[in-house]
Amino acid sequence: MPDLLKRTVGRLLAAAAITAAGSSAALSHPLDGLSTAEISAVVQILKDDGKTDADSRYPLIELQEPAKDVVLKWKEGDPEDRRAVVNVKTGKGVFKGEVDITAKKVLSWEPVTGQPMLLLEEFLGAMNLALQNPDFVAALAKRDLKPDQVFCLPLTAGAFGTPDEAGKRLMKVPCYVNPTQSNFYAKPIEGLFATVDLTSQKVVEVVDTGVVPVPEDGWGYLQDDIGARKDMKLDGPIKAAILNQPDGANFSVDGSLINWDMWSFRWRVDKRPGVVLSEISANDGKGPRSVLYQANLSEVFVPYMDPSEGWYWRTYMDSGEYGFGIFLSPLTAGVDCPAYAKFLPAVVHADDGSPVEIPNALCVFERNIGDPAWRHYEIFAQTPDKPVPAEGRPATELVVRSASEVGNYDYLIDYVFQQNGMIRVMVGATGLDAVKGVASTSMKDATAAEDTKYGTLIAPNLVAPNHDHFFNFRFDFDIDGQNNMFARTGLVPATAPEGTPRRTFWETKDEMPMTELQGRYKVNPATPAMYHVMNMGKETKLGHHPGYMILPENSVAYSPLDVINDPPARRNAYIEYTFWNTAYDPKERYAGGEYAFQGDGKDSLPEWVKKDRSIHDTDIVTWYTMGFHHVPHMEDWPVMSTMWKGITLMPFNFFDHNPSITIRNPS
Repeated sequence: MPDLLKRTVGRLLAAAAITAAGSSAALSHPLDGLSTAEISAVVQILKDDGKTDADSRYPLIELQEPAKDVVLKWKEGDPEDRRAVVNVKTGKGVFKGEVDITAKKVLSWEPVTGQPMLLLEEFLGAMNLALQNPDFVAALAKRDLKPDQVFCLPLTAGAFGTPDEAGKRLMKVPCYVNPTQSNFYAKPIEGLFATVDLTSQKVVEVVDTGVVPVPEDGWGYLQDDIGARKDMKLDGPIKAAILNQPDGANFSVDGSLINWDMWSFRWRVDKRPGVVLSEISANDGKGPRSVLYQANLSEVFVPYMDPSEGWYWRTYMDSGEYGFGIFLSPLTAGVDCPAYAKFLPAVVHADDGSPVEIPNALCVFERNIGDPAWRHYEIFAQTPDKPVPAEGRPATELVVRSASEVGNYDYLIDYVFQQNGMIRVMVGATGLDAVKGVASTSMKDATAAEDTKYGTLIAPNLVAPNHDHFFNFRFDFDIDGQNNMFARTGLVPATAPEGTPRRTFWETKDEMPMTELQGRYKVNPATPAMYHVMNMGKETKLGHHPGYMILPENSVAYSPLDVINDPPARRNAYIEYTFWNTAYDPKERYAGGEYAFQGDGKDSLPEWVKKDRSIHDTDIVTWYTMGFHHVPHMEDWPVMSTMWKGITLMPFNFFDHNPSITIRNPS
């Protein structure tokens, strides 16, 4: 095993501390994530039943949520029926099972119908297989490189429905010259990659399209790396602008339960979506009122636009193939979160099923954003001898943050709760661009036009190809109960009444979809509209139906990708619409389907809605796709500034008045 590979294995294993099986506190709620003891129990129950052995591997162990009506009726002290769902790779094949942890028995066991999520040892094994392959070693030698001089990055190969894919579990393995500084991606070995079948543990193809110059610059991004460069100069000493909370937090964390201001909700971490928030409620002074039963990331789709042999297949489903939970990275106080934040660990599992604790996987903190929650300056209250200052309150918000590092990208996921009843759901993309080695060192070079046909020259010998980032979120709204409806309120031209000097007005026109196919919407600025989830069976004291509005803000991104004929887009055809609405089905958790790895799109959100179930006055789930098109630029390198995209969930006739009117002035 090359030295760098050994170090990589060590880093990946050291990123999480394996926790003793019995160290977790007792659970208190049916939606709590599996504890270390429960994960260990699941593995032991399967072994005792003869389903698995020491060589079995676990792509997935996660909570099997109880039925929704059971959860909603649950009270503290009620007995808990704890279950887990598993995907297990055994000597007899790959199986899906359900395990009753409480009763210590296996409830179901059947062959998996698709490809489960990636195992860490598969990732590392593919790297090793490529570097041991004689043809690959010979191709490296053509470039005056040896296996111990390179670092390889196995990547999911996508799915294109070709005969070569049948019966295989494929990864592509491109490589980079070992870093001399902090940047592992600065020196790609372009034109060379291996295709590895994880099932047979063989290299099935080595592709070598020709030698491309390897960049000379290591492009480190650490402070010492930048300080050592001759073409840059570090900024001088700066005076820190620090957020602080000297009197302590206004929120409480009691196991999975977080309370702050009007808000109450529960959190857990699952391997695939990362952070899952449940039972989100707002207290208007008369008791808690349900807003969302659950909110979580559903899928992430990142397709690259370079059609060359080494890039066309780079169409990643980062959540379904890799997992946002397993790739949560520990957060750094003072950088990722304020130093005073509350840091929480996440419990996931290793390939062998042993429980793993990721320290500082979440942070929770309040922040005064420097803006007023509201203010008003009353000019009519002023007198010559007594000026009256503006009345207002400072805005404070609660942030629940995580960061998942999937390959070269780091994704921050924020759930931001505000005192005015709003919730913002934000995605921050940072990290490093994926880069392609090219001959050009300047746009004046003869090769530049061809080299940059599908991307941007961001440094000598480096092109960052164009690509998209799509993030689909699943919002199970329960506005004052489960019987909800979705509505689009369009702003349409109105007829000017006779006698008015005005010639144009606009008015609102409501549209309530009755079925799933009617409940798909594209956001178009040319046809402005508001999008609501509301409870038509409840009324406020003024007779309005309580609801929440979803504000798309800067998050809308449509693509010219063909979701019918292009296999990667067909696997992720939910990108065709911003909004989808489905009848609640606990099995429909992820827009890309249960098994995203080499999936064909037949089990996905766009297929589910073909059933065209009723979404009229019933329990519905709203799916929202946000994202951005990334045309890279020089300022992205050697590390990207964080780009934030997000939406706001805003109360609309939910409260009787502005809830932030009750904020006290800080003492």
